[in-house]
Amino acid sequence: MQDTALSAKIAKLNDAARRNVLSYMTSAGVISLPPEVVSEIYTKIYNFSDFTEDNDPYGEHDFGSLKVADHKVFWKIDYYDSNLKNWCDPLSPDCQRVLTIMLAEEY
Repeated sequence: MQDTALSAKIAKLNDAARRNVLSYMTSAGVISLPPEVVSEIYTKIYNFSDFTEDNDPYGEHDFGSLKVADHKVFWKIDYYDSNLKNWCDPLSPDCQRVLTIMLAEEY
């Protein structure tokens, strides 16, 4: 069973990472889109708040899906150690969050 207090802490940290475009890694498919579309994708991810039990079952705000200019886009947050080599506990002060943005067909 998921601890809702821990999930809420992780969600808060993930929301902060989502609002830090420096944590964004963007796939080749997204980068190949026109700059105004990429900008709209970034803006929609930055402002994303449509979390539901269906798309966020653990309440950690670590994944999202959206549509921009007829493109289905996924974003997800992964947790790495300070060297960005291994997984890290998302509540560790050493955790580095990386938000990856990709087209659905790249998944």
